[in-house]
Amino acid sequence: MKAKTFDQKFDRGDNVSGALDLTKAKRSSQEQRRVNVDFPTWLIESLDREATRLGVTRQSIIKIWLAERLEQVASRKSLPPTRDAHG
Repeated sequence: MKAKTFDQKFDRGDNVSGALDLTKAKRSSQEQRRVNVDFPTWLIESLDREATRLGVTRQSIIKIWLAERLEQVASRKSLPPTRDAHG
């Protein structure tokens, strides 16, 4: 399929996924690396309860919570320092 035809179909909202070779597709900055982390039993049990409650895997909840925390830290670093009540 020519690029012009592909663009027209895409712009109309047609499904163009059949025209794509996704076998080697990658998300930039989404490359996976395996790490091993030892957690105490109580923490694993708590993670499992929360993961079950949310209907996700333990690995998913760990990734989500770590990403949220890192976003919070990054957003705090970009804010100007605040003055305390005594300053």
